[in-house]
Amino acid sequence: MPVNRKNNHHNDRINQEISRELTGILRNIKDPRVSGAFISIMRTETTPDLKICKVHYSLMSGDAKEVKQGLSSACGFIRKELAMRLNLRNTPALTFVHDNSIEHGVHIAKLIDDVMKKNDNADE
Repeated sequence: MPVNRKNNHHNDRINQEISRELTGILRNIKDPRVSGAFISIMRTETTPDLKICKVHYSLMSGDAKEVKQGLSSACGFIRKELAMRLNLRNTPALTFVHDNSIEHGVHIAKLIDDVMKKNDNADE
């Protein structure tokens, strides 16, 4: 049991470091599809063997399809930069996944506000 907990803690620390470094790396990408969008790293999920890392990102502006293509084309550069910044034996292969949880939350909040306004109007 302790080995599993230690491995999980190690993975959590690596995920935090990757997220932090990716935020800085994404600011320096010159591809207009990526630099023109406001990208936020939501979370990273690294496999226990550190071979693959899923990067969940959210967009505040920009076309989701264009940004995904831009991130895919810049993946080699991003991985190389990550390797230089992190002290890992192997740098994981990156897979970018669009996370629309913020947009979904805003949509749900708008629906709740609409229902509340309808209830207020019905009470009057």
